[in-house]
Amino acid sequence: METIQPIRRKRKLKKGVIYLGIAVVAAIILSIWGINYYKKINSYPYKLEKKGYNEQEITTITKKLKEKEIDQLLEMKYHKLYDDFIKEKYFIFKNLKAYVDYYTDESEQTLTHAVAMINVGANKDHYEDIKKTDTSKGDLILVNKYHQLDKDFVPEDIRDISLKYCYGENEITNKVYQKFISMYNDAKKEDLNLIITSAYRDYEFQNELWQQYAKSQGEEWADSVSARAGHSEHQTGLTLDIVTYKVNMNEFENTDEFKWLQKNAHKYGFILRYPKDKTDITGYDYEAWHYRYVGVKDATKIHDLGITFDEYYAYYIG
Repeated sequence: METIQPIRRKRKLKKGVIYLGIAVVAAIILSIWGINYYKKINSYPYKLEKKGYNEQEITTITKKLKEKEIDQLLEMKYHKLYDDFIKEKYFIFKNLKAYVDYYTDESEQTLTHAVAMINVGANKDHYEDIKKTDTSKGDLILVNKYHQLDKDFVPEDIRDISLKYCYGENEITNKVYQKFISMYNDAKKEDLNLIITSAYRDYEFQNELWQQYAKSQGEEWADSVSARAGHSEHQTGLTLDIVTYKVNMNEFENTDEFKWLQKNAHKYGFILRYPKDKTDITGYDYEAWHYRYVGVKDATKIHDLGITFDEYYAYYIG
């Protein structure tokens, strides 16, 4: 009998070790399950699904939005249009609700158009909610019907333009002048003639010009063809009105010079500032003669993207 006791003790000890092992394994499994469950219920896919987003929408959201933006989205009530707008190329998260509101009110417009209008602030009345132009942007400063230059703003390095390149007395910043001369010379090699009709205008000049238009055909018409003082790009010293000899502005788009500029202006840092069919975004009628200097890199990007400077500024600069 004395030899049996140790064996029983060993068996009990072995069973105890087994039970302890099972308990440890179970604890580990439960711990892992608990951690995974905690991670799951706190994951963006889980939270978004609970908000009503489907698998495809969740993929789009987690791929395109930053974590901070997803957190904000989770605080918003689900809307079926959110996913559609997030897919848009020039989507800006802070404008999401405004996109939906504008698109709902203007149902005949496309999603892309709604994004453009909201991004540039063109859903507001002109000269409403005016902001001060950020002049620290240099060649990329934005001046339009919502962004205004100070009355006393004068660009640096203004110089006279030789009568070889312009009609009458005109001034422009030296950098823009040199770029125009390069463009002028290259166009000349192809027997094309570019001539400047208007360049830098100070605040007072622009005010007098707009007042003349308003008295002639009313303020609404004046606003469609001219900027109010402080809102003109000409005050920046970065803008040129360009035509060719014996052709008025409204006929310029039918010339070989215009066609050449469409293909080459960006190579010298210039963009067509007010393109055709973009009036609702720029706030101005199509102007085939109005060219704005933004620098070669940005002009090339704007040209390749096929968007207005207003849109470009809102998405890439502002």
